Amino acid sequence: MCATSSHRRVGLADVVRGRVLFGGDYNPEQWPEEVWHEDVRLMREAGVNSVTLGVFSWAKIEPRPGAREFGWLDRLMDLVHENGIGVVLATPTSSPPSWLGRLHPDTLPRDADGRTEWWGGRQHFSHSSATYRRHAAAITEDLAARYGSHPALTMWHINNEYCTYDWGDEAAGTFRRWLRDRYGTLDALNTAWGTAFWSQGYGDWEEVLPPRRAHYLNNPTQVLDFKRYTSDMLLECYVAERDIVRRHSPDLPVTTNFMPMWAGQDAWRWAGEEDVVSVDLYPDPRDPFGAQEGALVQDMTRSQARGPWMLMEQAAGSVNWRGVNHPKPRGLNRLWSLQAVARGADAVCYFQWRQSRQGAEKFHSGMLGHAGEQGRTYQEVRQLGAELRRIGPQVTGQHNPSQVAILHEWHAWWAGEQDGRLSREVGYQQVVRAWHRALWEAHITTDFAHPEHDLSAYRLVVVPQLYLLTDTAIDNLVAYVRGGGTLVCGFLTGIADEDDRVRPGGMDGRLRELFGIRTLHEWWPLGPGEYAECDGFRGTLWSEEIDAGTEETEDVVALSRYKGGELDGLPAVLRRGRAWYVSTLPEPAALRELLEGVAAGAGVRPVLDGLPTQVEAVRRGDLLFVLNHGREPVTVEVPGEYRDLLGERRVTDTLALGRYGVAVLSP
Repeated sequence: MCATSSHRRVGLADVVRGRVLFGGDYNPEQWPEEVWHEDVRLMREAGVNSVTLGVFSWAKIEPRPGAREFGWLDRLMDLVHENGIGVVLATPTSSPPSWLGRLHPDTLPRDADGRTEWWGGRQHFSHSSATYRRHAAAITEDLAARYGSHPALTMWHINNEYCTYDWGDEAAGTFRRWLRDRYGTLDALNTAWGTAFWSQGYGDWEEVLPPRRAHYLNNPTQVLDFKRYTSDMLLECYVAERDIVRRHSPDLPVTTNFMPMWAGQDAWRWAGEEDVVSVDLYPDPRDPFGAQEGALVQDMTRSQARGPWMLMEQAAGSVNWRGVNHPKPRGLNRLWSLQAVARGADAVCYFQWRQSRQGAEKFHSGMLGHAGEQGRTYQEVRQLGAELRRIGPQVTGQHNPSQVAILHEWHAWWAGEQDGRLSREVGYQQVVRAWHRALWEAHITTDFAHPEHDLSAYRLVVVPQLYLLTDTAIDNLVAYVRGGGTLVCGFLTGIADEDDRVRPGGMDGRLRELFGIRTLHEWWPLGPGEYAECDGFRGTLWSEEIDAGTEETEDVVALSRYKGGELDGLPAVLRRGRAWYVSTLPEPAALRELLEGVAAGAGVRPVLDGLPTQVEAVRRGDLLFVLNHGREPVTVEVPGEYRDLLGERRVTDTLALGRYGVAVLSP
């Protein structure tokens, strides 16, 4: 399923060629053609060198079944090419035309209650519908045949933000086929799903359904497999369109845009099918941790790409989908864009170029906003475009692997957030963000890795939480520590196998031995506002009743113990050799101090010492990016002599940065 076709691997380097791609989604079908000429003039003035076309153009290209109206797109492709702007051409299959749903209702998805999701918005397609797939392939084939050799074309963009679920009848059939491929027999399915519980045993494949609305809790392994299946069905849709455009443009890369930390796709698997890994990133400008949120997504995307990646979408100002949508303050768009470049982006793009005047996203900002070319947003975009041209030749293609990896895995996330869990206060994303934030505030840049990846290159591996771990992953962690690596592991890790079956002892025995846990007696989740008092810190969200040590060894050390309550005197933080186990979530300062100390012991140091909390320093190639995420000016010690490529100044030993200031230092 979804096997990669024989293909010479192309990538972002084949497109950027020493420049940072700069631009964004361009939706000219919303405007009269005379506006197009004004657009390309302003794009050139802003340094735009790339636009994404066609994302939502299916109804424009195929207004009636089988019709093809390419004339407008012909003129547009020629126009941008004449002005030196490259095109990332999208297949328009994320938003089918209304006639497709009207004539073929089987193409419309159904929710868990059986209700149809109608046209009138976007993403109204069933990934499992043979009719949808046939029409999507036809429009993709004709688009690729017409433009596959166009000189403006630099990259293909498939669909947009794959994010649909479907519980309908056709999905039920493809779900059963997926399960047959996975398990082979009903007996194996019944065993994997534990259907002896609640009289759920299946005697005929036709009895097996997606986890539709039930009177009480759904079978958690059925839900887990449905999420696996959904990711695979969407991936099949992507691969089918990818292979079509590759036939027509074998030397051009293909991508689709991930959404950050979205639960619906196993992005490790998806990244292996992409030539370019790209992501959409929209931190809230009011969020005091917005910069850390950006860094997390950037680190994860760089790790999925194993090198440079593409920021496909961000907002130049406000979005339109939060409860309150604030614009970005002066300088913040520049700061966050350059943060992405520091952490591996070779493309900085937006949704969208010109802000829409109608439709559901008319209050979502554009590079060219309602205020026009005199508006602050466009003027800041022009400044950023000039700066990206300046640093592009020295930064693109550069990749600096980290010495620290955070382990992250979608199947563990899916299984750990089942309805029948011990605490709804504990969220997977919340815990991962807390651990990444601790390292970010300690000025330690991290990669992300799958628990089955080769971890030997890392001095330190941290596991915020991986409820579900395969045997291969557990053996990998044990081998990593025995090979000299340092491992720090958070609570609720290694509890279940890949079928969401609780492992004997409540945690896999290999992990208990690794951390020096004799017995895990009980899990003690903490309620809202509750804390677990520990030696040296307070724990949040969770605590555990564990006995430490073994009869054979005395090398297990309780570095912190619970104080008071039912767990008084029991270990909160354990260490056995180079393996650490943290049975609660320490408050932020304590978690940062803990991980900073472990990292130092493993030989990991920040890029610069003595940095203020709000200042970030990241190396990319030979360049040192220093970013002030605070509103107040700061002075930073940077031993040595540098040239600031942005400020065109010499820097010796100290660097002054204003509010949201950035310096890109070259030795």
